[in-house]
Amino acid sequence: QVQLVESGGGLVQAGGSLRLSCAASGRTFSTYTMGWFRQAPGKEREFVTSISWDGISTYYTDSVKGRFTIYRFNAMNMLYLQMNNLKPDDTAVYYCAASPSGRGRVIISPALYDYWGQGTQVTVSS
Repeated sequence: QVQLVESGGGLVQAGGSLRLSCAASGRTFSTYTMGWFRQAPGKEREFVTSISWDGISTYYTDSVKGRFTIYRFNAMNMLYLQMNNLKPDDTAVYYCAASPSGRGRVIISPALYDYWGQGTQVTVSS
């Protein structure tokens, strides 16, 4: 099985920046569509962004467009989420996820992701 480990979460003031990392096991990482999701207290898990296996295609939910950037380095089995101009509403546990069935596409539905990390807490204060 594939194991995903997130890091980089923490506490930041509104308007600040954080970079989340996701380290993946397995030599087939370069074939996965990858994504980031988040879940705030009392709310359902929410799609944030996705990137195709080759890094060419990306997609962002409207609330983070222009502020967040997803990117990957396949040779190092690493996925990143750069978060700028953070807002209190961004406060959540952030999860990285992997899908082996992306076929060069981005994936929005959490049901199509087979592997999930343990999550990392992001707290944005006002």
